[in-house]
Amino acid sequence: MEWICVPLLLFSGIHLGFTQFNGFNCDPNYHSRFPGERDISVYCGVQTITLKINLCPVLYSGYTDADLALNGRHGDVQCRGFINNNTFPTAVLFSISLSTLESCGNTLEVSTSQSINAYGNTSMVQIGNISGYIDTPDPPTVISYLPGLVYKFSCSYPLEYLLNNSQLASSSAAISVKDNNGTFLSTLSLVLYNDSTFSQLISIPTSGLSLKTRVFAAVKATNLDRRWNVLMDHCYTTPSGNPNDGIRYDLFFGCYKDPQTTVFENGKSQMGRFAFEVFRFVKHKNQKMSTVFLHCITKLCRVDDCAILIPICGKRRRRDTADEHVVSGSSSGDAVITAGPIITRSGESHPQLYSPLNHLNALTSALISGVVVLGVTCLGLFILSLRLLRKPNPSSLTGVWNPSFR
Repeated sequence: MEWICVPLLLFSGIHLGFTQFNGFNCDPNYHSRFPGERDISVYCGVQTITLKINLCPVLYSGYTDADLALNGRHGDVQCRGFINNNTFPTAVLFSISLSTLESCGNTLEVSTSQSINAYGNTSMVQIGNISGYIDTPDPPTVISYLPGLVYKFSCSYPLEYLLNNSQLASSSAAISVKDNNGTFLSTLSLVLYNDSTFSQLISIPTSGLSLKTRVFAAVKATNLDRRWNVLMDHCYTTPSGNPNDGIRYDLFFGCYKDPQTTVFENGKSQMGRFAFEVFRFVKHKNQKMSTVFLHCITKLCRVDDCAILIPICGKRRRRDTADEHVVSGSSSGDAVITAGPIITRSGESHPQLYSPLNHLNALTSALISGVVVLGVTCLGLFILSLRLLRKPNPSSLTGVWNPSFR
């Protein structure tokens, strides 16, 4: 093994020294050891999982970068990593696409459990866990003096974003385990529309929307693997942009649904769609306009598992009226999609205030109307009496007798 000292210019002319081993950036003072947990980094992304392994302890253990492969697939070039020698220490990178993660033997397990979310509501929550390992090949002999290297990893994707990060360390010098959490939150968006075709984005006038205007909303997933569907678990509104506002109004959750809310699609694709009629919050009674913010707690479920997460509703359960306005504090792991504000006009009619003058005007109008009706009635009776007086009486008729008639 040949170690070469090479100067490196960094940070405003400060010279730092490091050594190279067979052309790789390695320092024997730090890397003459077996691999440990700190030698693997796991990045759980939306579309790919990236693994970064410190190559120097691998070289010290008697292996090369070509000996590392995913899940024992040493004969498959697609399951090997590639070297990045532009960093210190030199690293081997593995990129795992979530759309084809099984091709190199990685596994996806989805667990379902009943959980209470931050708002005290019970719902079914799924967690997607992707796991695998990187190892070195076993020699074709009975014994070996080289340690077998194994790097285990996993990415947990809490599908309602209620988990904390966790790490598991191994006591074995030759085995490294790293668990990380990922999130699909960046793929989700809540969009408001004007029409039932969900094609025209909503346009809110400066004066606000009229009360009972129908607004169409969609929760959409973009750049997400097709194995996941969108399931809207709980959508509600608040008068502020804070999803934990003490005042809220639920549009739908579980088997409850506001009478003015219609859910068109949920858990069947990568889009959830619903509509509701805008309203005003009573706390804005002294304001010309009321602001309404829309929030949706959203789950991602595997296509085959969404049906078991959708509640089966029979009789509608009555809710405590206090639940419509009071909400408990949110935990640190919650993620809520928010849209708004939706600005509504507080009202269209402006009734006059009562005053003695208004009351007098109303009484005068009633008297005048009564006099007019009475006058018209009297005039009609007078005309009718004149017509009756002018009609001839049959008994008063006179004439000359005609002798031709007997």
